[in-house]
Amino acid sequence: MEKTPLFKNEEILSFGDEKSLRQDVLKIVEAGIRKVIPYESTKDAIYYRDGVLQIGKMKFQREDIENIYVVGVGKGAFPIAQALDEIFKDEIREGFVIVKEGEKRRLNHIEIFESSHPIPDERSIEGAKRMVEILKKAGPKDLVLAAITGGSSALANLPAEGISIQDLKDINSQLLKCGAEIGKMNAVRKHLCMIKGGRAVACGQPAAVITFTFDTAPPDMPWPDMSLPDPTTFQDAVYVLKTYNIWETAPESVKSRLLWGESHPEAETVKSLEGMRQEIISVADPEAACRAAAEQAGKLGYKPYILSTIMEGEAKDVGVVLAGISDEILKNSRPFSKPCALISGGETTVTIQGECGKGGPNQETVLGFIDKIRANQGFAFVSIDTDGTDGPCDIAGGIVSGSSKKVLAEKHIDINKELRNHNSSRVLQSIDSAIVTGHTGTNVMNLRVVVLKD
Repeated sequence: MEKTPLFKNEEILSFGDEKSLRQDVLKIVEAGIRKVIPYESTKDAIYYRDGVLQIGKMKFQREDIENIYVVGVGKGAFPIAQALDEIFKDEIREGFVIVKEGEKRRLNHIEIFESSHPIPDERSIEGAKRMVEILKKAGPKDLVLAAITGGSSALANLPAEGISIQDLKDINSQLLKCGAEIGKMNAVRKHLCMIKGGRAVACGQPAAVITFTFDTAPPDMPWPDMSLPDPTTFQDAVYVLKTYNIWETAPESVKSRLLWGESHPEAETVKSLEGMRQEIISVADPEAACRAAAEQAGKLGYKPYILSTIMEGEAKDVGVVLAGISDEILKNSRPFSKPCALISGGETTVTIQGECGKGGPNQETVLGFIDKIRANQGFAFVSIDTDGTDGPCDIAGGIVSGSSKKVLAEKHIDINKELRNHNSSRVLQSIDSAIVTGHTGTNVMNLRVVVLKD
């Protein structure tokens, strides 16, 4: 697969007195992201020669398979689909994969359909219907290969009876602003949609359904939602809306559906895949991204430390904590000595009340960091969404270093005020520190790297 430059504005990001530090941190981040673009890993997961096909624990004689179908949805689905397209070529009877709007690449044997993210629209419904049509075609001698990754919650939706697309837009918008973790948001989404919560696999039965996905979740937050049993319930969904104070403002159709579901267990999402012909193959995860970043840091002369692959919390607060650790290292060489690289993954959140500006959690993490770090030199920090879009904007994340503090002071930018108004994009753009990548082809949540040096 052709390797294109990851950073579209790299020359802008490497300015200032710490040019070498900024370049180093970008190289480390790039190594992490490229490792989890699932094109090669998907090919590695498939053994297909001499009429024998083996994927994971499932083994087939090709002559026993009548039809091969490919379906998919997600921000990381395209590279998986590309690998499947190249392996199976015209053996694919029908293929349909939903990607985020702006993915202009196309395949020879699989149709690529662009949809909306992070707020669903009519295309989300159209795409989901097409997926279900293909899944329902599959018979007992057929094989379904599914590429399902993060982002599918918005990109494909089959609203439950009585819920309009406007209602879906409304509740998704409120969920994104309330500060809830992704697992809690998805507890609601799964109970408003007729393809999530393991239903895609169920819909594909009696065919063999093999899902290629990313392992991006702690044990209590399974992904991908369409292909795994769902431990949450209608009652959990109600609890989420009430806990985050959006029950009263939720559309009436949403509240009616969830309350109705509490007394109709037959309408619950799939709780077990026992007896179904299915398997899930992980082709990327935050662990791999962090390990690849650590390896690159070592090559550049930094002692790497992976702090966590599942770090969560309010975005700006994560930045504040990383700033405190960095100051301690720079001043007192503890808990680590310089030069070193601090690496972390995981999904941060932003709580929004009232109107807000433009930005995203990674950009707020960067501003929280630069606002609180006391050092004026010897550091560079990047926080980036691995899929290339941080929040509802085309910025992937941000980069700061000692010179950023000087520029912010010269421009008289009040970071605390901008954070309260959630204007992180405007701040980072004004100091030439907003990272632009476009679609990366992966989605293993966020990646954060601090490099520290004398």
